Amino acid sequence: MNEPPVDSEAKKLTATLVVRRRINATRETLFAAWTRPELMVRWWGPQGVVCPAAEIDLRVGGSYRIANQFPDGTLVWIAGIFEAIEPLHRLTYTWNLESQNGPVERVTVCFEAHGASTEVVLTHERIPDGSTRAGHERGWIGCLDSLARYAERVGAE
Repeated sequence: MNEPPVDSEAKKLTATLVVRRRINATRETLFAAWTRPELMVRWWGPQGVVCPAAEIDLRVGGSYRIANQFPDGTLVWIAGIFEAIEPLHRLTYTWNLESQNGPVERVTVCFEAHGASTEVVLTHERIPDGSTRAGHERGWIGCLDSLARYAERVGAE
């Protein structure tokens, strides 16, 4: 599969983050939670952040928008374009805050089956600096914690 062209600004960004979490749920459950807006709003966000709205056009070239509402009421939209979709296995998409004109980052989420559980491996690339990387790390760990809690609730239903 050919990689999409990378602009010269993106080539300057070298910080990468990898976060892994094994969750007691099937790939089907977790892939659906990550790709269906009505499910995403039930779990997205680290502790203290809620997702009041999500829009997902799940196709290569399709866009997504995820609302993040912080405890003080501030609303931040994350948006991007899907670059690769392998149902139940992998998603790759660009990542940018709509409120900023910063460089476009890239996120790849892999869902690796391990019996009744799934390891979610998230790689966030093109991060502009160490401070931003640290913030993404806290956010992604919190999101995966929330996804694990969501999976527990769904499994108990």
